[in-house]
Amino acid sequence: MNNELMAMVTFLERDRGVSREIIIQAIESALQQSARRSMDVSPKLRVCLDRRTFQIKAYDTLTVSNTDVSPGCISVRQAQRYKKGAKEGDSFEVEIPASKLGRIGAASARQMILQKIREAERKSVYDEYKDRIGEIVSGTVKQIDRRDIYVDLGRFDALLPAKERIPTEEFSSGDHIRAIVHRVVQGSNGPAVVLSRASAEFVKTLFRLEVSEISDGIVEIMGIARDPGFRTKLAVKTLDDKVDPVGACVGLRGVRVRNIIRELNGEKIDIVRWHQDIKQFVIQALQPAKLATIEISKTSTKTILVTVAPDQLSLAIGKRGQNVRLTSKLTGWRVSIQKAAGEETFAEQRETAIQNLAEVLQVEEDIAAVLVNNGFLTPDGIMASDVQYMTQTTGLDEAVVQKIFDAAASCVGDVPLSESEDEASADEVYDGNGAE
Repeated sequence: MNNELMAMVTFLERDRGVSREIIIQAIESALQQSARRSMDVSPKLRVCLDRRTFQIKAYDTLTVSNTDVSPGCISVRQAQRYKKGAKEGDSFEVEIPASKLGRIGAASARQMILQKIREAERKSVYDEYKDRIGEIVSGTVKQIDRRDIYVDLGRFDALLPAKERIPTEEFSSGDHIRAIVHRVVQGSNGPAVVLSRASAEFVKTLFRLEVSEISDGIVEIMGIARDPGFRTKLAVKTLDDKVDPVGACVGLRGVRVRNIIRELNGEKIDIVRWHQDIKQFVIQALQPAKLATIEISKTSTKTILVTVAPDQLSLAIGKRGQNVRLTSKLTGWRVSIQKAAGEETFAEQRETAIQNLAEVLQVEEDIAAVLVNNGFLTPDGIMASDVQYMTQTTGLDEAVVQKIFDAAASCVGDVPLSESEDEASADEVYDGNGAE
């Protein structure tokens, strides 16, 4: 029995990763509870397991009483067999034979032992990973439930929720995966380790691992803004004038940043030099766009007003406003971009009208181009006509024209100017804190 118990404890210690002392305490507690339920003993019964020989011993506390016959009580005459001079009211501890203890419900004790070990295992997981938040771990994709991924980290499974995944990447069962420990939560089924690949901290930690100057404290990350799967802006500064912070992060021939981009499946990374002067910082963050003027707003708090040449507008704003939005997040300042004063060419005016009409009416640009070429430039202009005339003039299908009329009708009286994906209208101001 002792050898079997020793083998079981050794196996559980190795397989579950729980310390031997915790397993032994779990066995003692389970045997103790099971014995109290199935044997005529007092609530003070205790079970001890020898740490060296694995011999099980049980001790019960008896109270001397000639009137009380409840479990744990003993008469004076019987007590004097164990302890000479025992008198009523005395208490003493006696050992219960191991053979008697072995007759208790084995199945019940086994279930209790397993339950205690599972509880100890969960506590061990929580204690280990609550101090590893922000650390990158590696594992294998075990199961995919819709977009949620369960990752096998060895002793247990962690969860990579759909919202913490990079939208542009896909995984299959068995794939190797790296992610940051995002948080550890206590649930009804024990602790759950939640991973993340979409958080900005994941990118920061990758740079700390890849760039020795950051881990050594020579280069410091001052801020980060991320659109997971598409683009990240990282602001860095150096504490040593002899070290170029941007060059250190890029690495020789770009090898360092390329390794990180590969881990992020092609996500673009802009590394910019942090500057105490907010104007210089914004100039760095909006690169590669060239700015015409930049000034701090006198009417709005923490707002930077930027003017760019017409050919730089789409570059400064970025696709779906990404460049200016990430710049605002990185600097902590609201960034408004407008086109410098100047006359648009006819082609530019036509292109702007097509893009604005397509977005307002929510139609394809080729349909908007047909409308603009035939003089229908705004929802008001469309409503001034009728379905039959427009169908004959544009050559569009009558059902399509009817949908255009319905969209124009809902817009009349409140027609906002909208940017296209890559270009804004001549008089428009783009606010970096706005929606995409």
